[in-house]
Amino acid sequence: METRVCRLHSQGDIHIETIPLAAPGPGEVVIGVGAGGICGSDIHYFQDGGIGTIRVREPIILGHEAAGTVLELGEGLEGLAVGDKVALNPSHPCGTCKYCKEGLFVHCLNMRFKGSAMRMPHEQGLFRDRLPYLASQCVKVAPDVTLAEAACSEPLAVCVHAVSRAGDLAGRAVLVTGAGPIGALCAALAAEAGAAEIVVTDLQDFPLSVAAKMGATETINVATDPAALDRFAADKGHFDVCLECTAAAPAIRSAIECLRPQGTLVQVGVAGEVPVSINMLVAKEITLRGTHRFHEEFAMAVDKINRRSIDVRPIVTQSFDMADAQAAFGIAGDRSAAVKVQLSFA
Repeated sequence: METRVCRLHSQGDIHIETIPLAAPGPGEVVIGVGAGGICGSDIHYFQDGGIGTIRVREPIILGHEAAGTVLELGEGLEGLAVGDKVALNPSHPCGTCKYCKEGLFVHCLNMRFKGSAMRMPHEQGLFRDRLPYLASQCVKVAPDVTLAEAACSEPLAVCVHAVSRAGDLAGRAVLVTGAGPIGALCAALAAEAGAAEIVVTDLQDFPLSVAAKMGATETINVATDPAALDRFAADKGHFDVCLECTAAAPAIRSAIECLRPQGTLVQVGVAGEVPVSINMLVAKEITLRGTHRFHEEFAMAVDKINRRSIDVRPIVTQSFDMADAQAAFGIAGDRSAAVKVQLSFA
């Protein structure tokens, strides 16, 4: 048996290749992948050959957002059946290091995360027609939920964890900076949590139009209307919470300006070294919280998608056959035309 894979060889150089398909081992099932989302990290690998100091040093199968159908069960496996639709959790903590023993699985010292170039050899990803996968990393998807929806479980899990770092949002005023997939999903979760006001900012109108469908009560294009946030900065600020999804210095500064005293800034977006106004942070007694990946939130995200308490469908703006991966990555990198681009598989 063989399977096609989407493999990045170097910056801008994607190949669709065929490799042998391994039989399922103990505790594994064979998954027929149906849909896979192109993440910002995948785009950075494709466009830049890496993310910051993490570089692609050998060919890597991309992808860590995927869902599929169980095609084959390993010997003696229970709990899943052939034909079940599942979301694939790409996060594999070791369970034995000091942080795992403390329950801080996100901070595992031996983390293996699918489609990541952090380790060497690289951790190969999920963009392939078929693959053996640990049944324990598969979460069942409701029959009426599409695999395209289920493939959004991973980014939604990131946002579930991020919003949990913000505290209770019921009745609060929330600012979301950045209207990409993560920003749009954070807005949806803030709405689900009962936020009274959800303002989303971005530099492009297209992602803002999607954020409006995901729960934003107001959207602001800060490129075309840079003064639009001034009213929120008056009298020491307006927002109780900011979910900062850009990691851009101007957005972080405006977030701190627009947060009210003792507000909370949850830093979701990642970048390299970014200047931060410590004076404002201190003077306004702002709480700054980081957030990173997820653990138990993956199953929580699948449950939200299964119940459609979070409707992820508006963020999926394009879908391409895996054979057209080069074109898909080109569109995915254009924020004026796309939010979440997915690949579909045979």
